[in-house]
Amino acid sequence: MNFTVRQLRLFLALAEHKSITAAARACHVTQPTVSMQLKELADAVGLPLYEQIGKRLFLTDAGEALVDTARRMEDEWAAFEQRVDALKGLTRGRLRLAVVSTAKYFVPSLLGSFCDAHPEIDIALELLNRDAVVERLRHNRDDLYIMSIPPHDIELEKHAFLPNPLVVIASASHRWAGRRRLALADLQHERFIVRERGSGTRLACDAHFAAQGFTPRVRLELGSNEAIKEAVVAGMGLAVVSRHALATPVPDHRLIELPVAGFPVQSSWWTLYPRGKRLSPLATVFLEHIEHTARAWYEQRQAQPSSTPARSKLLRSPR
Repeated sequence: MNFTVRQLRLFLALAEHKSITAAARACHVTQPTVSMQLKELADAVGLPLYEQIGKRLFLTDAGEALVDTARRMEDEWAAFEQRVDALKGLTRGRLRLAVVSTAKYFVPSLLGSFCDAHPEIDIALELLNRDAVVERLRHNRDDLYIMSIPPHDIELEKHAFLPNPLVVIASASHRWAGRRRLALADLQHERFIVRERGSGTRLACDAHFAAQGFTPRVRLELGSNEAIKEAVVAGMGLAVVSRHALATPVPDHRLIELPVAGFPVQSSWWTLYPRGKRLSPLATVFLEHIEHTARAWYEQRQAQPSSTPARSKLLRSPR
């Protein structure tokens, strides 16, 4: 079976974009070139690799199998290039990360220090909702993945690297703004704004509420922490968010953290990858970097009371 690396890369582009035109654009070649190269590849395999039904393109079983094989080959070649660079005393290459959206509050800081230490490394960062990250994980699309609630139906190598406390927030004008203590039962008549089903925050929150026998009155489901915080500020209800979403570089004094019994819910951020996957040298270096720097970063943030003004305001105004 004869094929070229170029043909495999064009086919991977086709599998990703589900369009010959889009694959040509992504690879900076003409559409006839893609069609010709893919026809030669299908002839070499001896089976159709895809089929066009209306305006939609679908991979055949042979095409799906080829995608998996081509991705493994591409990963092995990239790892080989990185090992050769290491033998030459060089550290360069491309690191692919898939990260859930809530991690945007700390991942840039950790990536910044990594890029400072390794300026020749390019980072391909996918910032997605949890379901999309899990889907990429299932297909082994990236070097490493970062999320707070790893899937239970995939065999994984997991490394906890950062605490992820979940807290109850309210508008600074809420009647409970000065309370020192609240029971979960006090919240039974409150409306909640929650993350979409399937998100890590929603999964952890639902599990905690179920364990406490508490059923929140849900007013809205929203797909981002920013939208949730704005809804809370507008007085539409309470919410449960990661404390990382509050400790932003520009603190939001319109929000407070409520002292509810049983909160914060303690969870962790994880770096993970499929069990049995051989990490590239760059992925190994990044994994070591994030485990060391995340701890120092978190301790520094905890030592800065101004990073969580909502809590400090609450504690200064007891009743």
